[in-house]
Amino acid sequence: MTRKLSRRQFLGTMLVAGGSALLAACRRGEATPTPAPSAGTPAAGKQFEGVEVNVITFTGPQIAEPLQRRAPEFQKLTGAKINVITVPFADLYQKILTDFTTGTNSYHVIVFAPQWMADYVEPGYLEDLTPRIEADPALQWDDIAPFFRNFSATYGGRIYTIPLDGDFQMVYYRTDLLEAEGLKPPETWEDYLAIAQKFHGKDLNGDGVPDFGSGIAKRRGAQSYWMFWSIAASFLQSQGTQQGAFFDVDTMEPLTMNEAFERALEIYKETGKYGPPDELNWDVGDSRAAFVTGRCALTLDWGDIGTLAIDPEQSKVKDKVGAVILPGTKEVLDRKAGKLVACDQNTCPHAINGVNHAPYAAFGGWSGAINKNAPAKVKDAGYAFLSYMSQPAQSNVDVTIGKTGFNPYRISQFENIDLWVKAGMSEAAAKNYLGAIKASLNSPNMVLDLRIPGAQRYQGVVLDTVLSRYLAGELTTKQAMEELTKGWNEITDELGREKQKQAYRASLSIR
Repeated sequence: MTRKLSRRQFLGTMLVAGGSALLAACRRGEATPTPAPSAGTPAAGKQFEGVEVNVITFTGPQIAEPLQRRAPEFQKLTGAKINVITVPFADLYQKILTDFTTGTNSYHVIVFAPQWMADYVEPGYLEDLTPRIEADPALQWDDIAPFFRNFSATYGGRIYTIPLDGDFQMVYYRTDLLEAEGLKPPETWEDYLAIAQKFHGKDLNGDGVPDFGSGIAKRRGAQSYWMFWSIAASFLQSQGTQQGAFFDVDTMEPLTMNEAFERALEIYKETGKYGPPDELNWDVGDSRAAFVTGRCALTLDWGDIGTLAIDPEQSKVKDKVGAVILPGTKEVLDRKAGKLVACDQNTCPHAINGVNHAPYAAFGGWSGAINKNAPAKVKDAGYAFLSYMSQPAQSNVDVTIGKTGFNPYRISQFENIDLWVKAGMSEAAAKNYLGAIKASLNSPNMVLDLRIPGAQRYQGVVLDTVLSRYLAGELTTKQAMEELTKGWNEITDELGREKQKQAYRASLSIR
């Protein structure tokens, strides 16, 4: 019989599983790893003198920048030389996988999307970090928010990554524009479209040039499929995190051939009416730059906008930016009928003011892992570097700097307003930004990103391709749904439907 857990039980179960694993490691008598160095505490004799660690991540500057900036100070502290290797995001998954499968093992540390863990953990490519973390008080593991600690870091009850970033999506809006028109932040996606239409074509930054109501990254190969699923999520999931938003948990049939998915596609396409003419070529760098320079009234993004908006070198909207939990919908999917039905106490038990919100943990937050087959001393140094990056002394600074791409993921980072005020936010802006993050993290209807074998193929190849063709006018809405459903079913059947179903259910902690 299927057993579903409440959100509290769900996170608690994962935490207990991780704790049990730690105790088991101790009982087995595993060697206690050397603790990672803390900031400002010189390591005796520079224990990693002469050790070189190759770290791979995507071409930034986001994410790569803090790794590159802190590598020299870590070398001064420990003696280890950190080489940061970057590749385009579209190539990162395969580059890592090829290095593992060929036995080349040229990358000792990977900083990557935790949703890819299934493809790297199951074949045995990643080091189990559980005993290292147990022996590392400087990491302050319990300060990492449970969602990131248990989702971004844990697989099968063991810890394989150290979170460096907290990722889920929100909508950002210009507070000055909405206040001037007496408008409230968008609660639904229909509200989003109405606000975007209201401001589209107006000069929003005083430079005499017409600007845009909305600006969303939509370029193929640039993570744009996560933007789309942020819209689709509220239509597809309404019963809580364990319901899932991608597949039927009993049949593994994609949730992509129904009225709800059709409506999400239509909304996604309609946002383009109020965006720049070249929006299909925009990546997140373009949408962020446009918003913080005052060219868009609304945007959809991860937590980066909050800190980029206070960057004195590029922002023209300081203290003019608000953040809100992802807009939702008053109609959700009836999975048996494939139809949209009105929200009520049964269909939308977590609704707020009759609106079903489904904040989407897109990507899950950049995290660091260790190549299991790297030399022992290199693994020790690689772990120490990841721990150093994540420790509060470093991360509490890095999450407040927009160019890092690191968003808050520690409990203390949500609670300490002073961090954000010191970085340049007004107290009101900091409370708004952190409040939107808390509202998302505390939602019982948070949507977990897809984390099963082949996740990158489902999303980064098939979904990305279909959306690109749909927005370009090559596919009708119906054809896009059919192409996506066909493509996802082919992957599922190739990898084994029963195996994929069990992996999907496990990712949602369904027993």
